[in-house]
Amino acid sequence: MKRKARREPNKKEESKSSNAPSRAKRAKVSKPEPEAEFFEEKRNMEDLWKETFPVGTEWDQFDLLYQFKWNFSNLEQAFEEGGKLYGKKVYLFGCSEPQLVSFKGENKVICVPAVVAIEFTQVVSPFPPSDKIGINSVQREAEEIVPMKQMKMDWVPYIPLENRESQVDRLKTQIFILSCTQRRAALKHLKIDRVKKYEYCLPYFYQPFKEDELEQSTEVQIIFPAESKPVFCEFDWEFDDLEEFTDKLIEAEELDADQKDAFKDFVKEKVREAKKANREAREARKKAIEEMSEETKAAYESIKFYKFYPVQTDDSPNVSNVKAPFINRYYGKAHEVL
Repeated sequence: MKRKARREPNKKEESKSSNAPSRAKRAKVSKPEPEAEFFEEKRNMEDLWKETFPVGTEWDQFDLLYQFKWNFSNLEQAFEEGGKLYGKKVYLFGCSEPQLVSFKGENKVICVPAVVAIEFTQVVSPFPPSDKIGINSVQREAEEIVPMKQMKMDWVPYIPLENRESQVDRLKTQIFILSCTQRRAALKHLKIDRVKKYEYCLPYFYQPFKEDELEQSTEVQIIFPAESKPVFCEFDWEFDDLEEFTDKLIEAEELDADQKDAFKDFVKEKVREAKKANREAREARKKAIEEMSEETKAAYESIKFYKFYPVQTDDSPNVSNVKAPFINRYYGKAHEVL
């Protein structure tokens, strides 16, 4: 069987073939998809501790107070269902404490923030814990108790993040924080004494059912203006004998012998003043209790203080070893430290 001879293409066909477009497909280069950005979702009350003004903190320490990413999730959880403060009417104020702590292998003194929560456990209090601020320091001659508003401070409602778009009066919030409207940028326009007052501020609280430390004290601070040099000492009228006390000062060359009688008279006068002040304080406290309504009595008797410190994280120092129940001389100690 004869095979058909293979026909050679003529020149016209060769020309057409060479001019034909190539049908080979180009390999598609896939563009890299942009990586999805993930933002850590903010907790509903994440800024609660920052919103509470750190009363008594020096202005130049504020930046140091916020230099770490402190985590107060323990405070936030206290307001969640099942927490200690869930559904309660609570007042909060901030404070700071210089503490020696370790962070990333280095020991250093830092400003540790804390938040104090005040709860009336048995009743809904008809009033805030106090509308006053105490101003006191070693440098100041006398303690001052002034209205909060005089220092641009007040209790204001705290609004959780998810409710910030709502009208405040409709929220019926139960969390109130001590806030201060004094702007740091405006401090340069204030007198130095006014600026320093903020650093000596302490949240004031008067507990009529508890004797004040000063009421119980039998000590007086003595600053006797002697001719050569002032005499600084403490005299306890219950345990110290004035004659013996004075002789010891003379022996120690703290007091000139010719001023012995003047010194004794000075101390006696200071003791009389202190006893009078203690007596008046007790009488005022007794009168306040007598004039108090049953509702107010129940509020004071049910009050409880909590002190919250930041929880440990990789972004902040561990403060578990420096936690302390003491709040200040007016509030005394917290019932519970968290």
